[in-house]
Amino acid sequence: MITDQFRPRPSPAPCRSSGPPLDVAQWRWCRLREAGFPAALARSLAGKHIDLHALLELVDAGCPPELAARILSPLDDVDAAVHIDEPRAS
Repeated sequence: MITDQFRPRPSPAPCRSSGPPLDVAQWRWCRLREAGFPAALARSLAGKHIDLHALLELVDAGCPPELAARILSPLDDVDAAVHIDEPRAS
């Protein structure tokens, strides 16, 4: 378990703008960076179909960003994983 003193601090608010809204991937990247995700991981996750709110909830609960991303990452090939060696009904 990570205590507050060891928890990464969010980056300064780089996403505040008085202009038009940012694109969705940029907005997601900003939210992840503000929550303490490393830049490369935030960039990778921003364009994926992963529940951003669930990621942020896990991190808010003390889960390290890398582990939160791993927990919520989809399987690479769900169909292959489900159908391997399934017995057929007669």
